[in-house]
Amino acid sequence: HVCTLWVQILCTLPSETPMTGSKTARRNLRVAPADDALIRQGAAVAGESVSEFLVVSARTRAEMLLADRREFVLNDEAWAVFNAALDRPAKVRPEVVELLGRPRPE
Repeated sequence: HVCTLWVQILCTLPSETPMTGSKTARRNLRVAPADDALIRQGAAVAGESVSEFLVVSARTRAEMLLADRREFVLNDEAWAVFNAALDRPAKVRPEVVELLGRPRPE
């Protein structure tokens, strides 16, 4: 069986905070009953509505996935500092060498 879960997704302007923005877009999700129960339990523990819980969770995951895929704009000074950091030789850290030299767990 599939449960249908209605979620109101937020549309925000850059000056608005995520949970106070204009809420006009809708998303219709179909979830398994076990997932629905888990989501509801998570929302209850967080003290949030199911919609808020799903929006915050989805936003967090989207931000994490997109973090290294965004355009970063630097002024000339910041660009010079960034390039200088890239041009420096890497530091050898014995603890990292030791960690990476360990055999993998079976």
